[in-house]
Amino acid sequence: MAKTRRYLLLTAIVLLALNLRAALAGVGPVVADIRASTGLANVALGLLTGLPLLAFGFLSAFMPRVTRRVGVEGGVVLALTLIGVGVLTRSVPGSALLFGGTIVLGVGIAMGNVLLPALAKLYFPHRMGSVTSLYSSTMGLGATLAAGLTAPLALAMGWRLALGAWVLPALVALGVWVPIARRSRQAPRKERPSSRLRELTGSLLAWQIALFMGFQSLTFYVMLAWMPDLLAGRGFGPAEAGWLLALSQAAGVAGTAVVPLWAGRRSEQRSIIWILGALEAASLLGLLVAGNVWVVVWVAVLGFVLGGTFGLALLLLALRTPDPETAGDLSGMAQSVGYLVAATGPTVFGLIYDLTGGWTVPLGFLGLVLLAKLIVGGGAGQEGMVLAAGAGQLAAKQ
Repeated sequence: MAKTRRYLLLTAIVLLALNLRAALAGVGPVVADIRASTGLANVALGLLTGLPLLAFGFLSAFMPRVTRRVGVEGGVVLALTLIGVGVLTRSVPGSALLFGGTIVLGVGIAMGNVLLPALAKLYFPHRMGSVTSLYSSTMGLGATLAAGLTAPLALAMGWRLALGAWVLPALVALGVWVPIARRSRQAPRKERPSSRLRELTGSLLAWQIALFMGFQSLTFYVMLAWMPDLLAGRGFGPAEAGWLLALSQAAGVAGTAVVPLWAGRRSEQRSIIWILGALEAASLLGLLVAGNVWVVVWVAVLGFVLGGTFGLALLLLALRTPDPETAGDLSGMAQSVGYLVAATGPTVFGLIYDLTGGWTVPLGFLGLVLLAKLIVGGGAGQEGMVLAAGAGQLAAKQ
């Protein structure tokens, strides 16, 4: 691959990744403005974040069917188009359009999520660790930019235009990806997708990777939803709790940058999973018992670990598959299972808190989730391969 084309493809992957969290992260900073403008209840407002998550869970497994028809590059163009249309639609007055646009952009993001590991496998098979590090940290950067810039934009132009402004990254990415898709000569897939999905669901390794992704995402979304309240219970004010949550997210970007690079240089990743698990256990215990000075440390450590395990989960989708097509299929299955598991986390955590009136048992629940993550991670981190369907079966060399 010529150097110029390699840089172009790397830039294209980065631009796709930049669009996969920004449209979601921009909602939180203006949720009070949305409430005041529309009169929507908090439950309905929660759907602005919950609907895309459900779309990830229910639709990811079926996204490879679409890419079989239009190709991987064509799938990227379709994903970015849906994101752009959804962002614009939800910025138009009307509650129905607000939610309809949210669903559309959720479908586009679900497709983009599935395609990223396949793109890394297709274009950079010998640099998957560094490419996964780059695009996963870019996803976090996109969320950070949206969280920081949407509120100032809302002050200047109103919340609808502030949310609509996030169509610009999608347009830039489309400007790069449309020519790439036109030049693509990818042959269509011949295997029946329903058959491949059945074979994937019969693979122990595929399930271990899927559940590893689910358990790490569950803890991430629990912390995203409940960390400010937990810190308030430790005596931190709202502003301090907000800055600590931002610190956690920033440390997560560092984790997504460092851990895939580290893991991509090794044939097996079990030791890395256990090291990250030990750090996560220490941080959960630290949040429970440490003084307020040390809470800052444990918030940062937990953010780094959760970002790192997310990047590692994406890397495993590429490392454990022999070709881009299988990587896309496994990505669809793993992200579907993973996000459905993750969607239960904030509700269960909140229910446990309501029943017990304290943070000890809810954090103990996250300890059990961590234990389950280490169990499935022990299998997912072993050197092995989910074999291509063309070989006759899908199996794990364990």
